Amino acid sequence: MPRFVIVLSIIYIVMAIYGFQAFRTLFKSVWANWAYGIFFLGALLFLIVKVLAYTPGDGFRGSVAVAAGVFFAFFLLGGVLGSFMLLEDIGRGFAFVYNKVSGFSHPENGHLPARRKFISAIAVGLASIPFGALLYGMYRGKYNYQVLKYELEFDDLPEAFHGYQITQISDVHSGSFDDAVKVAYGVDLINQQKSDVIFFTGDMVNDRTDEMIPWKETFARLEAKDGMFSILGNHDYGDYTTWETEEAKAQNLEDLKAVQKEIGFDLILNSNRYLERDGQKIALLGVENWGRGGFKKAGDLEKAKEGVSKDDFKILLSHDPSHWEDIALHDDYHYHLTLSGHTHGMQFGVEIPGWVKWSPVKWRYKYWAGLYKELGQFINVNRGFGFIGYPGRVGIWPEISVITLKKKGMA
Repeated sequence: MPRFVIVLSIIYIVMAIYGFQAFRTLFKSVWANWAYGIFFLGALLFLIVKVLAYTPGDGFRGSVAVAAGVFFAFFLLGGVLGSFMLLEDIGRGFAFVYNKVSGFSHPENGHLPARRKFISAIAVGLASIPFGALLYGMYRGKYNYQVLKYELEFDDLPEAFHGYQITQISDVHSGSFDDAVKVAYGVDLINQQKSDVIFFTGDMVNDRTDEMIPWKETFARLEAKDGMFSILGNHDYGDYTTWETEEAKAQNLEDLKAVQKEIGFDLILNSNRYLERDGQKIALLGVENWGRGGFKKAGDLEKAKEGVSKDDFKILLSHDPSHWEDIALHDDYHYHLTLSGHTHGMQFGVEIPGWVKWSPVKWRYKYWAGLYKELGQFINVNRGFGFIGYPGRVGIWPEISVITLKKKGMA
């Protein structure tokens, strides 16, 4: 068994035992106490069984991901309970030492059981919030598709494209899907927007092309009047799994390109296309994945813009928003609208429109979800259609972006 699993298991057991103090303080039933132990132990054993049966190259998906998600939910539950009880015990310890040293017997000592019960109630109440949210995110949140609509005005948008509607999806991660009915509902929801064009901004699979095969017919139902265009994301290259040979890895990528074509996507690889309407046009540029840090940097913006004029109205498809921040935003060309994904909003956070928008991923990415504007240029970072790793979503729901282009001054 991997060493990190052993260490994690020990920490998990210690927290569960310590957190049990809060649970048994509130729940005197023997059955309830037994249930606590059984569920905590069951989550740990579920994970261990899946880790032992895991073969490198299988990908972090299916029952392995579920086991990890359930384990993490209980890990968090035990951690919150244990932390509260530890702090309470530390407080009691200081009080005991103080009383011994000073010879003073505090009159409140007789109320310690009541205080213990009060703190236990707070601990259980607070711990149940993230615990319940994580389980809900696995059961329902991962398919809680949201259609987010934006209207963007531009001075130099060609008049023929006033009112032009774009649907953007990103990060399908088909290898994680486990509910054909819900996925089909999401695809139908995309079609219901009746947009002029559909853009897919990368990560069709987790690792391997065969993950998309069971879903190919479902996604082939997508349609838009002016077609569908796509780019590659970091997961599409097969860099996060093992391959028997480099040739097998290269063939996997070629197979994925073929699948995208069969679905109906025009895959743009460091190149460009033009969308035309009534004799006017807008430039569509697509780059391969380019990510800050250790992520693949196959994107070539200079190559993608060959043949495109500076005066053209331009839409850029780039999977990782760090490419926009580091490269495209300061390029000598002006990219009116960039469409990205990649971050998933970490699949965890809190969003209340007009009030709060927070996720831990904001500490990694400045532009991590939704619409931003810098230097007169827009970027929309789609929260993703699918999920990976944690098999759920909490607060950051799967997204279908619908963007309507407007020419300023036109009704």
